[in-house]
Amino acid sequence: MNADRLAETFVELADTLVEDFDVVEFLHLLTDRSAELVGVDAAALLLADPHGRLELIATSGDRLRAAEPHRLHTVEGPGVDAFTTGAHVDEPNLRTDGHRRWPRFAPAAGAAGFAAVDAVPMRLRTDVLGALTLFRTSPGPLGATALRTATSLVEVATIGLVQHRSLRHHQVLAEQLQSALTSRVGIEQAKGLVAERLQIDMDGAFAALRGFARAANLKLGDVARAVIEGRISTRQLLSPNPRRGPHRP
Repeated sequence: MNADRLAETFVELADTLVEDFDVVEFLHLLTDRSAELVGVDAAALLLADPHGRLELIATSGDRLRAAEPHRLHTVEGPGVDAFTTGAHVDEPNLRTDGHRRWPRFAPAAGAAGFAAVDAVPMRLRTDVLGALTLFRTSPGPLGATALRTATSLVEVATIGLVQHRSLRHHQVLAEQLQSALTSRVGIEQAKGLVAERLQIDMDGAFAALRGFARAANLKLGDVARAVIEGRISTRQLLSPNPRRGPHRP
């Protein structure tokens, strides 16, 4: 594990007090870095909406996004169990015991090539915001060090979200999470458009959108909307020095 990369990630996840905090980018950062630093094949983040219903907010890797577990994740599975119980859930062999625990989720995950899962709740005291699920293509338990790393990342992210909420008000966070759900739809549409026009895969399309947003100091959802509306061309996404703000190509 890269200790410098881990320390950098902790700092980024703790920094939720910046002006114009982007919750969508924050949650994608959590899933991407969790998969990278824990050493798993994919990660997915569930968050509860203002009414307590779980929504799939962010995933890492096309294998998971294109698979059936993507659609079943909020219905049953380790993420749902971790959110409900507030405790770590693990299944080292989805092909055996997983079918008994999750009769729909486990076969779908297996068909997508996943053999083991763990889920860590986003919990601070009695407040559970969601859960992070870690997918692996090889059976076996998640190592103790890897589990500690995943738990630490989720705990820091949870504290950051709760801290942000406590400073501004519960309603503000509820609106931000609802905005994240809305933005996710636009981001997926923009990814498909960029992938088609630039003849690249979905991961490359997402990287182009995200890179442009960072370089131009814009929110990811705003960039996606501007691409869909034609205010940012797909070629502009590849510019090494994007101008601040969307504009007509």
